[in-house]
Amino acid sequence: MGGAEGKFRVMLVDDEPIILRSLRAAIPWDELELEVVGEAKTGDSALKLARELSPHMIISDIRMPGMDGITLMKELKADQARRIIIFISGYGEFEYAREALREGAFDYLLKPIDHDELSETIAKAARTLEKQIADDQMLHSIKVLSLLARERMLTEFIEGNRSPLQHMQWLEDSELKHEYTMAVIQLDHYLRLNELWSMDEKRLWLFAVRNVLEEWSLQHGGLTVFPFRSGEWVLLFPSLSQERQEQIGRELVQLIKQNTKLSCSVGFSSSMAGIDRLGTAYEVAVRALYQRFYSGEEGVFLGAPEAVMETASEAKYPKHLESLMVESIRTLHKERLLELFDETKAYIEEHGFNKEMTERVLLEMSVVLYRQFEHMKVLFEWSLEELLQELHASDTLQQLMAVLKNHFSRWIAESRSGQSKDNIQAVMNKAKEYIAENYQKDLSIEEVSELADLSISHFCTLFKGATGYTFLEYLTECRIQKAKGILLNTDVKVYQVAPLVGYQDPRYFTQVFKKITGKTPSEYREEAITKA
Repeated sequence: MGGAEGKFRVMLVDDEPIILRSLRAAIPWDELELEVVGEAKTGDSALKLARELSPHMIISDIRMPGMDGITLMKELKADQARRIIIFISGYGEFEYAREALREGAFDYLLKPIDHDELSETIAKAARTLEKQIADDQMLHSIKVLSLLARERMLTEFIEGNRSPLQHMQWLEDSELKHEYTMAVIQLDHYLRLNELWSMDEKRLWLFAVRNVLEEWSLQHGGLTVFPFRSGEWVLLFPSLSQERQEQIGRELVQLIKQNTKLSCSVGFSSSMAGIDRLGTAYEVAVRALYQRFYSGEEGVFLGAPEAVMETASEAKYPKHLESLMVESIRTLHKERLLELFDETKAYIEEHGFNKEMTERVLLEMSVVLYRQFEHMKVLFEWSLEELLQELHASDTLQQLMAVLKNHFSRWIAESRSGQSKDNIQAVMNKAKEYIAENYQKDLSIEEVSELADLSISHFCTLFKGATGYTFLEYLTECRIQKAKGILLNTDVKVYQVAPLVGYQDPRYFTQVFKKITGKTPSEYREEAITKA
């Protein structure tokens, strides 16, 4: 509701003081959870007072000196269309009252006032206001969830998770059936920035970049824009020529620098069609961004068409080994990674790669593996440039593999050391404390993983190992335990408990509570009272 103590605000309007006193005294306002916030004796003064007090409900005489009730209602409805007006009418004013109903009055009652009837009408009006608020909250939630679901769905497709979401009916008419181009924007030196920013500063900067990109995308025909990883955003456009990609890329680099003073680079995919190609589009765009390590920062890099990529590599790039290496780094399994380097060496020898081809494959693989450390946020004072320079200076395959083994063995060892059991437990305790302090808010796994300074996937793995729960399971359990305490130890109404523990929809809260406890919140409270 609104107003003090969550009550709806009511204003009384009548030119007879005795009627105003009667309305104040005879209606059980507290019982109806309503608050009379003002009174007026004329339509003109009522309009002025209503604009100051913003009442949810107005009970007014229909005939008053000066501005009459219907004119007052039209003015008030122009300010707030959903405001409820109840009229009190004299016996000789049926036509006037009928007109009032046509113009949007909630109801009208005849004088002399039957206070029981008026109380019932007011209670009905209050229920209407509650439904309006619930509908508004539901609509807002649906809009927010729709946007989040769309972003989450696109993210899952990019990550290669062909979930049941792809069978949702609305996807059949998706604009991604037609050819599109993906742009991936990455902030330059993001790891360094991440160390300098506080959590609030980081959230502010990333929010600022997203706002800039969303506004630009809306004005320039973008299909969608959303953050994919920290310091990285994905934009989708209808299919773009290479000339247009370069133009847009330069505009985006300049736009972000101009509005946020941050440096970024943009990688483009070739044209794709179909939502199931999002993962491929992302891979092409990100591989285009790898050129940044050779040509410098703050650039626009175009991905080669898929057919060209396949022809150039003749399917020789060991993608299957790369995937296994990424998993080894994710789990910090040094021994397995070294075995995979040996398999890579054997693969290169088997396919007879020349020096140029070997160096290109290992350089690209190094960048991919380094990025996995970035995503896990376990990098220390490491230099990718130093690794690439050492690889470039190596003359033999044996020397190249030795450089890779030396660097990545050391990095995994340092990561393990930095993630000792005590350290992990401390980070997880910090995350649990944050959840305990903020469970009543719209808390996301992104927010908590940022607090822990871990990637979402790495945080999920560590959190499940430390608590035995997924993040959502733990948050839900925390909220339900808090709700139990409120139900048992306070007189707070059941529907008011939901927002206190992080649920904006009381019906959804009831469903979750019953799923966890086997009882509705009301049943849980009543059973506790009975036992006591």
